[in-house]
Amino acid sequence: MRAAGGAPGRTASCLLARGEGWSVADVICTSGPGDHPFEERHESVSIAIVAAGTFQYRSARGREVMTPGSLLLGNPGESFECGHDHAAGDRCLSFKYTPEHFERVAAEAGLAGRRFRLLRVPPLRRLAPLVARACAGLGAWDATPVSTEVRGDAEVPWEQLSVELAARTAELECGQSPDPAPVAPAAMARVTRALRAIERRPDDALRLGTLAQQAGLSAYHFLRTFERVTALTPHQFVLRTRLREAAIRLAQERARVVDIAFDCGFGDLSNFNRAFRTEFGVSPREYRRRTGHGG
Repeated sequence: MRAAGGAPGRTASCLLARGEGWSVADVICTSGPGDHPFEERHESVSIAIVAAGTFQYRSARGREVMTPGSLLLGNPGESFECGHDHAAGDRCLSFKYTPEHFERVAAEAGLAGRRFRLLRVPPLRRLAPLVARACAGLGAWDATPVSTEVRGDAEVPWEQLSVELAARTAELECGQSPDPAPVAPAAMARVTRALRAIERRPDDALRLGTLAQQAGLSAYHFLRTFERVTALTPHQFVLRTRLREAAIRLAQERARVVDIAFDCGFGDLSNFNRAFRTEFGVSPREYRRRTGHGG
């Protein structure tokens, strides 16, 4: 609707919770290929969970394609740009920390507090339960403009999530190594379109050959480029996208487990249960019980 009306994209933020040294906000961006990116600045330590959409994140430290389930990392005082060269819109769950608070959490986790080296942590399995729990706390977007009014669900343990996220990100970021090999812009654009297709319909029969053909690349080059952009294989990305959607629905809805499994693209319940337990460490029913919808 925004694109049809010719209105420029914008970013709107809804503060969900805050405490001493931390805050978390639901951030929606409606910018698209026709909108020019503008320079922004991280005022604090920033860890943003990408809940939906894809976009390009650039700073003096490099550039990355941000995909659902990945973490955007920002240092205090660092300038950056977010661009939507290939598709419009994204939604992020943005956690902000004062440097002192973040360093304290990192130190308590046995890690040295310091500036992030990387721009991104990809959607790793070790992060999947935490990311799903955080995203399950997001409700329907109500178009609230930027505000200091807290509008989050008081039952969501945002402070606990903020501490877990800070500690886990510091741990993972310490062990990550940047990939020095650049990805050609044309190949990045094609893979980004594939990522959007997966996100729109993760329940489709998305095979490597089909995705590669749609991207105009050979299966080999598509696989290599996809892994370099997302740090996952296409199969891992599709499976993780489906499982993340299922986990969010289990936490938010009372639909039958089997119906959620089929809706999310799993052909039978046994495969879904096995994949879910592998990803999250518990069965779907136990996950639902722990998130408060196990009646």
